[in-house]
Amino acid sequence: MKLIILACIVGACSAAVLPGYIAPQYRYPYNYQDARARAALDRGASIVRSESEVNEQGFRYAFDTDNGIHADETGVEANGIQAAGSYSYTGDDGQVYSVTYTADANGFQPQGAHLPTPPPIPAAIARSLAENARDEAAGIFDDGSYNDARYPGVVLARNQYPTRYNPYRPYRRY
Repeated sequence: MKLIILACIVGACSAAVLPGYIAPQYRYPYNYQDARARAALDRGASIVRSESEVNEQGFRYAFDTDNGIHADETGVEANGIQAAGSYSYTGDDGQVYSVTYTADANGFQPQGAHLPTPPPIPAAIARSLAENARDEAAGIFDDGSYNDARYPGVVLARNQYPTRYNPYRPYRRY
């Protein structure tokens, strides 16, 4: 009995000393800013120019920093906020990245030479979309629901089986 109690005490003490698991990216020595090549330059950046204006018609701001970051935006309130602007910065590889954008009811729409573009639409899908547009223009709408009148052969094939589907006996016995 004494041996069991002693084992429980030793087990509890040793379990209390063990630290919890911390994922490698969250351990102390790692810091994202220290891993970047331009971290020291970006950390000490100061604002060189700053302009801001807000009035009844909308807003406008622009700023520049001494490490090459530039941003500007103008916007108005019409059906929500409609804004357009741009920003640019120097990446870790030394290349200047520039983005122009609009943000309105259609969402945020960035444009830049370094941003990925979607692949072209395959020819078969483009033909299908064109056919759907022609059908809708002619008044033919296919909402995806089944219609017996459109598929008479299926109705005839289904009617040759007199019994209805029974959920308790899903398999047909022949």
